[in-house]
Amino acid sequence: MGSALILSIIGVIFIFSAGTYWSSIHYEGQLPFYMKQSIYLVLAILVFLFVTNTPFFTQEKTWTLLYVFSLVLLILVLIPGIGIWRNGSRSWIGLGPLTIQPAELVKITTLMYLSFLLSKVKKDERVVQIKHFLIIILPSALIMMQPDFGSVFILVVSSFLLLFIARYPIKLYVGFILLGIMGLVGLIASAPYRLKRIEAFINPWADPLVSGFQAVQSQLAIGPAGLLGHGFQASRQKFLYLPEPQNDFIFSIILEEIGFLGGCVVLGLFGLFIYAGCGLAIQSLKSADFYAISALVGMVGFQAALNIGVVIGLIPVTGVTLPFISYGGTSLMIIWFVVAIIISFANRKDPT
Repeated sequence: MGSALILSIIGVIFIFSAGTYWSSIHYEGQLPFYMKQSIYLVLAILVFLFVTNTPFFTQEKTWTLLYVFSLVLLILVLIPGIGIWRNGSRSWIGLGPLTIQPAELVKITTLMYLSFLLSKVKKDERVVQIKHFLIIILPSALIMMQPDFGSVFILVVSSFLLLFIARYPIKLYVGFILLGIMGLVGLIASAPYRLKRIEAFINPWADPLVSGFQAVQSQLAIGPAGLLGHGFQASRQKFLYLPEPQNDFIFSIILEEIGFLGGCVVLGLFGLFIYAGCGLAIQSLKSADFYAISALVGMVGFQAALNIGVVIGLIPVTGVTLPFISYGGTSLMIIWFVVAIIISFANRKDPT
C-alpha cells in the first residue's frame, strides 16, 4: 500500500511537470491533467477503501458474474455509437464526461475467475482443461477486435504465468511459444502498421519523423539526462516533441528530469510492490487466494516492465500505460482496485 501510494503521488507530480504545457496547448480552458489525476487519485483511494471493506469481492460468484459482465462490455465497445474511437482503436465507452476502458477490467476478471477454477484442481491432477484456455482466448479475441494488442499481450502473459504457478506441464509451454509466434506473425501480416513498429524498433532512426518518432524522442529525452537529470520541470521533450508525454512515455520525462538515479528509485518502488505482494501470496491460507494475489501482482509487474521496456527501447511500442504513474482515470482506479483485491484476499484468515 505504501509503495502504491508513493508511486501514485510521483505520478501526479510528473503529470504536472510533463503534461501542463501539452494541456494548455491542446485542451485550453479545461482542467489541467494534474488536477484531473489528483481527483482520480482521491476517487481511486475511495474505491480501495470500499473494496477492502466489502467481503463481496473475495467470493467466487462475484468474479464469475464480473467476468461475464466484462465480456458484455467488450462486446458493447465494438458497437458504433457506444464504443469511442480514439488513437486508432475502439476501446472506450463513454458515460457522460467519463470514459471507461473495458479491457482494463477484463484483465482482472479473467485472472480472478481463472484463479478460483485452478484452486479446485487437485494437487496430483495435472490434466490440461480446455475451459481454462477458453476463458483466456475469448476476452483476448474480443480485445483484438478493437484492436488493442498491448492489453492482449498483458492478459495472455499474466494468464500463462498463473497457469505456470498452478503447475501446468512445462512441455506445454513449448507449444504455447510456437502458437504465440504463429499468432504474432499472423497479426503483423493482417495489419501492416505493426510491421512498421517492428522496423521502427530495430532502427527508429531510419524513419525518425513517422514510425520511429516516439522511440527517437524518448531516446533524446533519456540519453543526455545522465545520473541526476536536468532538474524537475526542466524537461525539453515535453514541449511538443514527445507526443502526450503524460501518458505512455511519462517514464521518459521522469528520467530526463531526475536522471538514472531517480529512475532507479521508481524501479525500486515497483520492486518493493512486487516483493510485498509475493510475501502476501506466500502467507495466504487458501490456494485460491495464493493464485489470485500471485496473478494480480504478476500482472502489475509485467505491465510496468513492458512500459519501461518500450520507453528505453528494449521492446517495440505497444501503447501500454505505466501503472500508478501514467495519466488516466480508468487506469488509476483500476490499478487501485487491484491493490484493494490483493489486500482483501491477504486479510482472509479462514482456511476453509
